Order: sequence, then structure tokens, then C-alpha cells
Amino acid sequence: MRETRSRCAYNPARSLPSRQFSAEEKIRIVLEGLRGEESIAELCRRQGITTSMYYGWSKEFLEAEKARLTRQTGAPRPAAIAVHPNLAEV
Repeated sequence: MRETRSRCAYNPARSLPSRQFSAEEKIRIVLEGLRGEESIAELCRRQGITTSMYYGWSKEFLEAEKARLTRQTGAPRPAAIAVHPNLAEV
């Protein structure tokens, strides 16, 4: 029989049982990272997540905030400009 070896290095985040994070937990973790009090790698190790998971959450959070702010400021959306071209001049 042929023996196979694992080529992956030990990754503590992968050895933990999978866990579901609530939206509030994700936001808290992303905001901690944005504060910059510790490196993202340290934050992720402490929280038991991978850096790619953190950056995915961060991207989702920032895109959602951008969309929310755009709606609040009343900036014309591309569909509105197509219907009313004069909106682009405002």
C-alpha cells in the first residue's frame, strides 16, 4: 500500500470545531480589527478564525455600510439617473 503524507502545516484555526458567528459577533470582531490596537493576525488567532474569514467579513461590513450611507444621503442611484437624466447634474 502507498503511504500518503499530509503536506499542510498545522493551523490551529482549522483544528477547532466549526462554529457559527452571529452578525453581532462578526461586527464586533471587524470593529476590533479596524481599531488597529493589535495586528489582524493576532486578532484572528485570539478569536479562532482565519485571516481570510476576517477579511471576508470586513469586506461585507464595509460594503453594507457604504450602501447604507448612500441610501441615507439620498445620492441618486444609477437607475434613477437613467430615468431622470437631470438628476446627474444635481
